[in-house]
Amino acid sequence: MASRIEQIIEEIEEYIDGCKFQALSSTKIVVNKEELEEMLRELRMKTPDEIKRYQKIISNKDAILADAQQKADQIIADAQTKADRIVSESEVMQKALEQSNRLIEQTNQQAQEIVDNATNDSNNIRMSAIAYTDEMLDNLEKIMAHTLDSAGTRYNNFINSIQSCYDIVVKNRRELSPQMAPSVTYGQEAPEPDSEENAGKEEPKS
Repeated sequence: MASRIEQIIEEIEEYIDGCKFQALSSTKIVVNKEELEEMLRELRMKTPDEIKRYQKIISNKDAILADAQQKADQIIADAQTKADRIVSESEVMQKALEQSNRLIEQTNQQAQEIVDNATNDSNNIRMSAIAYTDEMLDNLEKIMAHTLDSAGTRYNNFINSIQSCYDIVVKNRRELSPQMAPSVTYGQEAPEPDSEENAGKEEPKS
């Protein structure tokens, strides 16, 4: 579906084709200045609408950015081609040529600004995503470190509690039977009967 800008340019072409040639000339034509200026005025008014339409199409993805750039370039190229064809047919259209060139230059600048802004937005979104992910990983790292510390503390407390109970049990058994071997800490071996500690001690008689 053709845009309104293309429709206006086609209307200008049709208008030029319908104009009468000047007397004794096969190249110069007679035009209604007010009617032609009205068409050009509408062309200038519709151009911002077309730019807004393309702004909605542009997104943060590189592929869409490339597509938007291609479409903008195509619009500019088509406008340039049609404008050149219109103004080259008559000296009366010299002023229209200047206006058309200014319009094309403005359109080119606006299209470039749109692409640049979309590129900046895409980069900002990428950097924000990286920062957010790094923050989440940092929080996870702190949580895991705290969990490891807490688990280690609870494990040590558990071992100490078991050791204390073990010592009490051994002590109670010794009190019940003095012949019991001396208490040892969990994980350590009891001294051998013939060690230096027990050397010279006689075993109790039954």
